Amino acid sequence: MSRGSLLLAAALVVMPGAAMAQAKSSPPPPPASTGGTAGVKMRLNALHYGNVHGLRRGPDGQWTGKATQGGVGKSVTVTPQGKVIAR
Repeated sequence: MSRGSLLLAAALVVMPGAAMAQAKSSPPPPPASTGGTAGVKMRLNALHYGNVHGLRRGPDGQWTGKATQGGVGKSVTVTPQGKVIAR
C-alpha cells in the first residue's frame, strides 16, 4: 500500500469520528416556549399571529394569551415543546 493510500485510509477513519464529536457538542436549540415572552411572541409571529398580548406562563410551563390570525381574535396556548393551540 502506498503512503498516499495509507494517509487517505487514515483520514477516512478519523473524519467520521470528528464529525460525530462535533455534532454531539452542539445541543439542539430550546423550544420557543422556553425563551420567555419574547420567544413565544416570535414563535407566534412566525406562524402569522399578530397583536400577541396578555401572555402568561402557567405552572405547567404552558404559555397562554391572546392573538389575531387573519383578522380573527383567538386564545392561544404554547406548550413547553413549542406546539401552538388556538381556539
